[in-house]
Amino acid sequence: MTSAAGPLRFTAPIALPCDPACSVVRDAVVDVDADGRIAWAGPRADAPPSDAPVRALPGLLMPGLVNTHCHTPMTMLRGMGGDLPLLRWLQDVMWPAEGRLTAEDVHAGMTSGCVELLRTGCTTSVEMYFFTDAVIDAVRTTGSRALVTPGIIAVPGWDRLGSWQDMRDDISARIDADGLRSGPGERIELGYGPHAAYTLPPEALASVSEHARDRGALVHIHVAESAEEDSAQRAAYGSVPAMLDQLGVLDGRVLAAHGVQLSDTDITTLAGRGAAVAHCPGSNAKLAAGIARVVDLRRAGVRLGLGTDGPASGDDLDLWHQARLAGLLARVSSGDAAALTAADLLLLATRDGAAAIGRDDLGALEAGRWADLVHVDLDDPAFVAPDDDAQLLSNLVWAGGARLVRDVWVAGEQVLADTEPTRVDRAAAQGAVRAVADRLRAG
Repeated sequence: MTSAAGPLRFTAPIALPCDPACSVVRDAVVDVDADGRIAWAGPRADAPPSDAPVRALPGLLMPGLVNTHCHTPMTMLRGMGGDLPLLRWLQDVMWPAEGRLTAEDVHAGMTSGCVELLRTGCTTSVEMYFFTDAVIDAVRTTGSRALVTPGIIAVPGWDRLGSWQDMRDDISARIDADGLRSGPGERIELGYGPHAAYTLPPEALASVSEHARDRGALVHIHVAESAEEDSAQRAAYGSVPAMLDQLGVLDGRVLAAHGVQLSDTDITTLAGRGAAVAHCPGSNAKLAAGIARVVDLRRAGVRLGLGTDGPASGDDLDLWHQARLAGLLARVSSGDAAALTAADLLLLATRDGAAAIGRDDLGALEAGRWADLVHVDLDDPAFVAPDDDAQLLSNLVWAGGARLVRDVWVAGEQVLADTEPTRVDRAAAQGAVRAVADRLRAG
């Protein structure tokens, strides 16, 4: 798989650079260098001279979305146990089904899921799953980007994949051999995925976090998702964030998935330690886990991104849908119609999501960042006043979204053209997932 073929200049009537002010740039230019990074972005009137080939796009150009919490290979498990609360769903449906998956199954699920993500304009996902080689190969095959945090777990049935020490050591060995980031366009970053405080002993959490800190790697962990999941840990430590803090887990790069059941003290702890939260409003709602305190987290300065969770719990892989739901739930739970604006939600899905995972090279159209670009069609009834900046943003977030994505580039390489992937056959990828699902249903 290659990166950008060479320098290229993109032009578009509108660009959303996703800078902190969420600016709207008219008559825009984005220059991409031969390595697949953005060399310059801004209005055409200010653009430097260039003899690079020009790709003139109608509509709107923006950075790729960043999905901060996902288990994408679970595409073949979509819809199973769909009316159960979290623990029954995990223990009675998901874990038994996952126990029958092979590396080939996971590759099929990840391939189809990567295509699905790209078709929504999502170029980066933070993945926690097993069969690491299969996950990485699927990402490389489709041309997408992922921060891969292989799952580490210690519950009955999962020892078929080795002990938690084995799982930890495999990740450490990979990082030691290949570095944190690898592949064309640095499409793969490695981190650690300790599943949760209730599925690992305290010594495992402490040890995994030490391995991660020594390597500058991300620790991606489920935290306080539902009220009943971690009652024993809360009884012993007061709360899961307090437990993680006492064990030293919060001393490094930490991404806490969900973060629904958090007290004021917990939020203060996360903010003080610089931990980030992956907000998954759709999964939280479907599993009746609750509504995360997004307004309070933002007010406290906790870095926040959006996540779809896995397609078996959140069902779709559409981060636009999650952005809208995040906005709606924040407004209804706070009583504030401006709790999260359209600009806030767009940044949560792009720049803020990249910041939450510690990546200042993604999530915005700025010089030096990777050219992960999304072309959005404006010829749609969603846009009633595209000449008005505020209304354009509102229409894009609240009324537009995934269906308007036409083309996608990752590290300057086009991986989606007119809604179809350029590197894999979408029908074949979907067919492979359905074959796995049929086998699982047959027993």
